[in-house]
Amino acid sequence: MFSGIVEEAATVVSLRKEEENLHLTMRCSFTHELKVDQSVSHNGVCLTVVDISDDTYTVTAIKETLECSNLGLLKIGDKVNLERSMMMNGRLDGHIVQGHVDQTAKCIEIKEADGSWYFGFQYDFDRAMAKKGYLTVDKGSVTVNGVSLTVVEPTDNTFKVAIIPYTYEHTNFHQFKIGSTVNIEFDIIGKYISRITQL
Repeated sequence: MFSGIVEEAATVVSLRKEEENLHLTMRCSFTHELKVDQSVSHNGVCLTVVDISDDTYTVTAIKETLECSNLGLLKIGDKVNLERSMMMNGRLDGHIVQGHVDQTAKCIEIKEADGSWYFGFQYDFDRAMAKKGYLTVDKGSVTVNGVSLTVVEPTDNTFKVAIIPYTYEHTNFHQFKIGSTVNIEFDIIGKYISRITQL
């Protein structure tokens, strides 16, 4: 379980395919605090640490994860948003994030607004899934590449988010371009409410 508050935008130092799996090796400042078997969110995807070596660690993404996320598009040198699992004895600064990416979206708008930025995203809309809570609502929560954000101006298949300078600089949002593929996780509370109302 995560909060969507990114700790660091870490660097991809190695990518290795093994059959349909992808082993990702990352360099980050808190590698020495990690342990094998620990869960870490990578662009919003919960992955397990499988190896640690000096200042790098490795996680493995399986075929299903690669098909529903942007991890398979990563290149050496790319920045990845990292968050260790949430401690249950502290404040929940973002919102409840599972690390289970629902689908990808494309960046369709980047607009600077006197020191902050607005980013617009478009995703494939499925009416049946929307009835199950896979949608965005105005002022609701959404996770983009592991970052907990507030939705503005949602439509059936688009939404915008406002990014403050700190988030822009300390996550991989500063690398986004029009057409960039991002991971999105819809709000789990919305999914539960949608499910309950259909019973």
